[in-house]
Amino acid sequence: MRHVPFLISAAVITAGLILTNPALAQPSAGYHLLKTYKLGGEGGWDYLTLDNSTRYLYISRGTHVMVIDVDTGKQVAEIADTPGVHGIALAPELGRGFTSNGREGTVSIFDLKSFETLSKVKVGQNPDAILYDAASKRVFTFNGRSSDSTVIDAAKGTLVGTIQLEGKPEFAVSDGRGELFVNIEDKNQLDALDSNKLEVKARWPLSPCEGPSGLALDRENRRLFSGCEKLLAIVDADSGKVVSTLPICDGVDATAYDEETKLAFASCRDGKLTVIREASPNQFSVMENATTQEGARTMALDRKNHQVYTVTAKFGPRPEPTEQNPHPRPSITPDSFVVLVMGK
Repeated sequence: MRHVPFLISAAVITAGLILTNPALAQPSAGYHLLKTYKLGGEGGWDYLTLDNSTRYLYISRGTHVMVIDVDTGKQVAEIADTPGVHGIALAPELGRGFTSNGREGTVSIFDLKSFETLSKVKVGQNPDAILYDAASKRVFTFNGRSSDSTVIDAAKGTLVGTIQLEGKPEFAVSDGRGELFVNIEDKNQLDALDSNKLEVKARWPLSPCEGPSGLALDRENRRLFSGCEKLLAIVDADSGKVVSTLPICDGVDATAYDEETKLAFASCRDGKLTVIREASPNQFSVMENATTQEGARTMALDRKNHQVYTVTAKFGPRPEPTEQNPHPRPSITPDSFVVLVMGK
């Protein structure tokens, strides 16, 4: 009798039984810190936007936007005078970019080649997330304090209208076919909007998801990835049904989906990047919680090389809470701001 060697991976043989170890059975995605770009400078930060065609990463920095080359880590430009900037939206076919200036209640329209500000448009109160919808050629701001969305004609730079919402909007995505989706943070809700008719098509509860912030979309399979408190809700973009929930890192503020690798990501304040595998439109699993750095809560996905860019800094002691400020933020150590490049 010939003995054939064999291997039993991710298992242990005990008393004639094969006991599978789930931790070993699930392969790791292999994401880890590849590079750190030290940028320094003053100001906090919020959303990041990557232009895959130019390889430029736009980073909101409180009163201005930094533009860096993601392949070298060098700053190439700055967009000035953006008070309280939260997000950046790009319309490459129009040669224009747009910033949501929270403290000023405006949108800056800038040239994508010169980075000069062309004009400003008054919008709702405290515009937070902002996106460009290619189907309607309109820019949408999601205004946290006035609980609405301001709509701008991207080519003309003029106001088109306002969509009233029921609560505080957070991040939003477009399906490229005239439908937008936005998280309503204080209602634990996801809204579907018509970008042409400028109306709310549907309002979907996200229970058990609470405090939804980051949002991403798998356009092919029509699956939305809504980041909540230590939980990712995966939602059918046509019916609004929550098809799956998964545990994620703590303090999520951004999610992303890579169409080619079928991986979803959630970046969190606790210094972790949760990586999720989509095996089918209804089957998802957590592959790993890769280590980033405390405060790295927003990100941008590079669809060319499947890397993730996130930003953070070092922090000083957190001040004592007061009645006026029950959740004070710690101070930022000067010149400690960095871009972290996560990849395989």
